[in-house]
Amino acid sequence: MPPFMKKIIILISIVLVASCSEKERSVSTEQGNFAHSVYFWFNNPDNMVERDVFEASLSNFLDNSKYIQTSHVGVPATTGHRDVVDASYTYSLLLTFKDKDAQDKYQYEAVHKQFIEETKHLWSKIVIYDSENILQ
Repeated sequence: MPPFMKKIIILISIVLVASCSEKERSVSTEQGNFAHSVYFWFNNPDNMVERDVFEASLSNFLDNSKYIQTSHVGVPATTGHRDVVDASYTYSLLLTFKDKDAQDKYQYEAVHKQFIEETKHLWSKIVIYDSENILQ
């Protein structure tokens, strides 16, 4: 893995731990070894009713998952235009899990499936990046 990728993973981990509020984290404060990054592109990104539906369903999901260690829900940051930054998505979701096994179990969790069913009609595109921690 290139050195810049290690720095990015460390930076994301630091931001994740620092930015999650206590309300947002009803789960462990210990960072997991498996990161699950999800990016959502909405059909109607400016529709506030649809955003409220998404956020309510997402909050219920995050509050009731048995496997999520930490979570961070975001929207594109106003960092200015740079060629390497993709700010075209509507929401980002960064979750950490104890390990790959916990992330595998989360995929079949009832609250995860409920979240997908309640919100999938809102997205035009979803992209997921999974990674395992190599610096333990």
